[in-house]
Amino acid sequence: MENPFLNILALVAILLLVAVTGGVGYLTVADWRDRQLREQEKRELKRSSPKRR
Repeated sequence: MENPFLNILALVAILLLVAVTGGVGYLTVADWRDRQLREQEKRELKRSSPKRR
C-alpha cells in the first residue's frame, strides 16, 4: 500500500521544481531583453551625438 503523504510530498516537490525552473527562465529572458535594450540605446546615442574634433 502506498503512503498518500509521500505522494503529496512528491507532487509538491515536482511543482516547486517547475516553479523554480520557470522563475530562472523568466529572469534569464528578462536579463537578456534588458541587455539588448541597453545596447540599442548605446548605439542610438552614438549615432545621435555630434562628433567633436
